[in-house]
Amino acid sequence: MKEIAIASGKGGTGKTSIVSSFAKFAEAVIADCDVDAPNLHLIFNPEIEEAIPFEGMKVAEINERCIKCGKCERNCRFNAIENFKVIEEKCEGCGVCVSVCPANAVELKRRIIGEIYVAKSRFGHLIYGLLSSGEGGGKLVSQIRQKARGFSQKRNLILIDSPAGIGCHVIASITNADMVIIVAEPNLSSIHDMHRIIELAEHFKSKVLVIINKWDINEEMTERIEKYCKEKNIKIVGKIPFDKKFVEAVIAGKSIVEYDEKIANLMKEIWKKIEEELNYLR
Repeated sequence: MKEIAIASGKGGTGKTSIVSSFAKFAEAVIADCDVDAPNLHLIFNPEIEEAIPFEGMKVAEINERCIKCGKCERNCRFNAIENFKVIEEKCEGCGVCVSVCPANAVELKRRIIGEIYVAKSRFGHLIYGLLSSGEGGGKLVSQIRQKARGFSQKRNLILIDSPAGIGCHVIASITNADMVIIVAEPNLSSIHDMHRIIELAEHFKSKVLVIINKWDINEEMTERIEKYCKEKNIKIVGKIPFDKKFVEAVIAGKSIVEYDEKIANLMKEIWKKIEEELNYLR
């Protein structure tokens, strides 16, 4: 079983459109690990088979036994208690308030901060999650990947839609991935962020490939990307031109390969090159 993560150093590079295209050709389990803003399900329109609550750190709760001594508030280093009430957004679940309370009026309770969805789409199984709070995202991503592995026995491949950037969520999405495909655009910020995500992928010893999206909007910058990849011995497996049909396809609730035949042929050729590189890893 192999895992391919499609990543980008910044948002808006077209990563999700590319993942949805590959889903048609790959015969893979798809894992949308952008837990802050998942959107593959908007294109796939899947049928949810299971919704699994995701627990974050526990949160303190003050009950009716409270004698209003104030010890919990004075000892809380996160300032999460005011007027004998817990501010859940600030509570780190450390349990100090539980320890110092003389009336046993404070307890730690479960906190549900997101969900993992197992869904069936026209492309196969889609596993994705939604985080309702900022904490625990890396753990949620890891659990999504683990859940996807449970469905990969028949297909032997997992396609991961990684979050943008190089933060905790991204690290969790590409750790131990066999291959990381980086989607870059020909502009300064995208090139800078591409360098960072390449360094991150190389740190985890993943095979790195690059796709240049909207390559024709700035050919000079495209040449810079090509030169950098050549120096780093990184293969560019595809160059996708700017086309408004990508937006039209999303509005229509379709992947671009279902919407436009010409672009579908291009994406299929790119996928063939990726498969060739993947075969070298076996």
